[in-house]
Amino acid sequence: LLTNPLVATSIGNNREVMSSQTSTDPLLILSSALQTAFEAVAGRTGVDPVIRSSDRADAQANGALGLAKELGQNPRQVAEAVLAECAGLAGICSSVEVAGPGFLNLVFSNDFLSRLLNQVAGDPRLGIGTVPSKRVVIDYSAPNVAKEMHVGHLRTTVIGDSLVRMLSFVGHEVIRENHIGDWGTPFGMLIEHLLDLGETQAADHLSLGDLDGFYKQARTKFDADETFQDRARSRVVLLQSGDAETRRLWNLLVNLSTHHFNAVYKLLGVLLTDDDLMGESAYNDLLPQVVTRLDKLGLLQQSAGADVVFPPGYTNREGEPLPLIVQKGQGGFNYATSDLACVIDRVERLQADLLLYVVGSPQAQHLAMVFDVARMAGWLVEPNEAVHVAFGNVLGSDRKIMKSRSGDPLKFIDLIEEAVARADAAIAAKNPDLSETERHEIARMVGIGSVKYADLSTDRVRDYVFDWERMLSFDGNTAPYLQYAHARICSIFRRADTSRVSVRNVVPTLVEPQERELALALLAFNAAVVDTIDKYSPHRLCTYLYDLATTFTAFYEHCPVLKDGYESTRQSRLALCDLTARVLHQGLALLGIETPEQM
Repeated sequence: LLTNPLVATSIGNNREVMSSQTSTDPLLILSSALQTAFEAVAGRTGVDPVIRSSDRADAQANGALGLAKELGQNPRQVAEAVLAECAGLAGICSSVEVAGPGFLNLVFSNDFLSRLLNQVAGDPRLGIGTVPSKRVVIDYSAPNVAKEMHVGHLRTTVIGDSLVRMLSFVGHEVIRENHIGDWGTPFGMLIEHLLDLGETQAADHLSLGDLDGFYKQARTKFDADETFQDRARSRVVLLQSGDAETRRLWNLLVNLSTHHFNAVYKLLGVLLTDDDLMGESAYNDLLPQVVTRLDKLGLLQQSAGADVVFPPGYTNREGEPLPLIVQKGQGGFNYATSDLACVIDRVERLQADLLLYVVGSPQAQHLAMVFDVARMAGWLVEPNEAVHVAFGNVLGSDRKIMKSRSGDPLKFIDLIEEAVARADAAIAAKNPDLSETERHEIARMVGIGSVKYADLSTDRVRDYVFDWERMLSFDGNTAPYLQYAHARICSIFRRADTSRVSVRNVVPTLVEPQERELALALLAFNAAVVDTIDKYSPHRLCTYLYDLATTFTAFYEHCPVLKDGYESTRQSRLALCDLTARVLHQGLALLGIETPEQM
């Protein structure tokens, strides 16, 4: 596992974050001990040992190369001098040697690793520390009122949910914002169609979950009937002017739609609730202020009759400066106005330190321009930060945007229900002795976990092909494989007739290579979580968990756990099994995935 570059990254780029973690991360402890030696040789503080992975040892310190250049000395001589100052490594490493042009190759002692494992086993957080808290606003999911959630909402919802869980777990104050589309010109059309149907019939229609059908009927009528178009446009004016009856009808549409959203969220097992709703309508009163404040700052210019801002560095295809339009020539507002209002609200009212936008990659330029204009206006000033957590598309087997058989976007709720049904069939075939109740509950965990993990295990910036057979497989980097690894460990304890809690005070003894590899994998959990959060990339935690599960498989195959023999060996290996199950359970929980105890 230590050949994984994410370990090196977490040490190299996150010293401030890592330094606040609990001291059960062997690489962090090593880095801290070596830094003292490097500083003694350099005669100053703040020298980075530059810990990296190595094929020849558990870790490699490359800091002597840079320090030698600073001191005007030979790198090997500097490395030897550092080695002479390394008294603090006596209880950490079994061997330290100078190699190549001045690298330090370091091997952890087994006793050191065993002690750390015992500390992690006694820690409810399994070695994951907390960091200085920031107030973080995460904008994600964002369905539209009067439209059903479809597969296009999958990535924003599950990526956002996993980031909420991880950031909260390490100590940040996280504010979830579901920026639903609940405002704008289509609502004149929708309200008039609701009136044509009658409130009761429309409510019944929408309560059955056919939001798309309702929207399509309204759109068809709007496109075909000029009288209906005039009514719809007049209704928009009433809505925007605050007419009480129009607002009541609008609220009816919003409430019926949120019932659908909540049904999807509950089935999927994400954290969003009605308390997290912050629709476009919430910023309506701020929109004129956006224009006024930009004008007072001297940032507004006229372009083709519209009020715009020209953030530097953006050009169109002709190489001309590209404007961000904040008010149309007819006086209307648009997404840019609303997004700038969001920045103002989140920084000034919510006092957020960090704004995360879990939004598709096609919005990259738009959001970059919004953030730059917010910086120009002084609304987004360091250390406040806005980050676009971009993601690619979900593709069908034809490598085009995934759709249903009818050619429409595949409904989110249909996707989830099919995943559970497929998992149920697979589990029934593998374990026919399960009761129907047990099988259905396990199928729910496996089916939903499969959908989430297939998405989260893909680098978020890439597109991926939605493949039922692959994501529900019990082999490979899938949720069922990891869930089965957890369930298998639980079955070991059932067969041993031993409580898992009973082995948590056992200090594991690391004799076999596979025991040692498993120990290193378990102790890398903290670094994997830190690295995942640092890059807002859940696939990094998925990679770690898959590596851990495969490392456990190698351990289990080569190191009999329940075989008759020394009781101390049995207890030690049971302790390693229990800790592995706990890390798998906690790691998957941070991704929003449940872990059954049998499958």
